[in-house]
Amino acid sequence: MAICFDFMRIVSGILPAYNWYTIVMTSINSLKEGSAIEIENLIVIDAGANLTNRKYARDLELVIKRATESGVRKIMVPGNSVRSSKEALRLSRIYPDIIYSTAGIHPHDSKSVIDVTDSWNEFEEIARSPECVAIGPCGLDVRTEITNYDIQKQVFEKQILLACSIKKPIFIQERSAQSDILEILGKYSNLPSVIIRGFSGTSEEAIKYINNNCFISLNGFLCKDKSDIGIRKLLEDCTIPLQKLIVESDAPFMFPNTRASKLPQYVKSALSERSLIYLNRYCTFQRNEPCCLPSIVK
Repeated sequence: MAICFDFMRIVSGILPAYNWYTIVMTSINSLKEGSAIEIENLIVIDAGANLTNRKYARDLELVIKRATESGVRKIMVPGNSVRSSKEALRLSRIYPDIIYSTAGIHPHDSKSVIDVTDSWNEFEEIARSPECVAIGPCGLDVRTEITNYDIQKQVFEKQILLACSIKKPIFIQERSAQSDILEILGKYSNLPSVIIRGFSGTSEEAIKYINNNCFISLNGFLCKDKSDIGIRKLLEDCTIPLQKLIVESDAPFMFPNTRASKLPQYVKSALSERSLIYLNRYCTFQRNEPCCLPSIVK
């Protein structure tokens, strides 16, 4: 069955009957003044939970149930290779209207579609499926020695061309390669929406992406960020447009440690009892879950 919806509306998160931007800005200002605002009926979309990971093999249904009960109504399951893209697509068909898949060749896995003749054809078939709503994560990682950088670029551009052809958004995974990413994206005049997944760079890098019309996806790294020039500073200074922000759990990774000493007290005080119940009861450093997402949003 074909699935038709506005992807950016799905992944940006939804607050029914409210203006998201107004509520969040009001909350930030009020919290800094010392009065917490409680938004218990938060409904959010997880733009990246790795539910194909074997850590969920025994209790995936319970993980999804906890996510929906916590307020996470839609979950994007990314494919990082041909194999995991196929598995993500399978999950989207088992859990329709909750799980949507993406198809991507992660920079670390780029060589696989070069070495195996039929891999790219299979990948393209998966990407064209109606349940697959985006291409990626794809991109560049300067720091890895797993895959040759030129091969990473080659496979990254093939995925951009595919996304442009089938008009699906692009999830980009980038590590120390912003200038090359922006240079490559600049070659294309018909780019669909571009989302920088799991952003962990500096405020300057975030602004560059936003100025190039990219969306920024944030996860539990917010709690780990100890930098005075990182993404948290952008949020505190209200420099980054909230319309450009997307949230993801990156489960089972990136557990949001809300007890971190670097977190300002006004941020900790914004966490509701309900969101902390799900976070503390079901999520750990060893295995994070999508039900952590309301805590990240708050």
